[in-house]
Amino acid sequence: MKSTPRKQHLDRIQQKIGYTFKQITYLNQALTHRSYGSQNNERFEFIGDSILDYVIAKMLFDAFKQLPEGRLSPLRAQLVKEATLAEIARELGLGHALLLGVGELKSGGSDRASILADALEALFAAVSLDANFQAAEQVIYRLFAERIRRLNLDTQIKDSKTQLQEFLQARKFALPKYRIEKQTGEGNEARFDVSCDLGELGQIFYATGNSRRVAEQDCAKQALAWLIQQFGK
Repeated sequence: MKSTPRKQHLDRIQQKIGYTFKQITYLNQALTHRSYGSQNNERFEFIGDSILDYVIAKMLFDAFKQLPEGRLSPLRAQLVKEATLAEIARELGLGHALLLGVGELKSGGSDRASILADALEALFAAVSLDANFQAAEQVIYRLFAERIRRLNLDTQIKDSKTQLQEFLQARKFALPKYRIEKQTGEGNEARFDVSCDLGELGQIFYATGNSRRVAEQDCAKQALAWLIQQFGK
């Protein structure tokens, strides 16, 4: 029987990540956007995000044995940011295999960075659920090892969340807490209202974006500007 185009895309993805699913339903769910139906990848993304954070932290810990935590954290942020994850997702061809609602398909959702980044994180969860944590770890090593090797420690481009974290750590303040206050719409109409709570400093900042990550970055930028005004650089 001739395989369908989508099956061919799924086969290529498995080949590129070096893992073959025993239960292909896990891979299918990882690549299903919420606009397609209730059985989607949002819960997988929740798990995959945590798996990715830990594995990248461990890879950096092993690769840069002399660096303190304050230098490792921005490196991790650089590797797990939306743009990097979307780039990897494109290399794997995830966009070609995504299951999207009609609206998302028409609006170019298959190449939207936020959707691709979430799908990649969901993919890591799918591997873990199909096998175990170690299998997901091996996939992440395969995809990120070369990027970690190429990291330039002298020319890091730090995003607002990273800069905010470093500012607070340097002054012994607690790290900020981000929270989704409200989420409305889907696809191009999606809006995330997010807050950034500086805890003991008594300040909360709010922002709205078309993805959680964008809104969090905006909150962090506001918080950083306020901190610099209060404490100087």
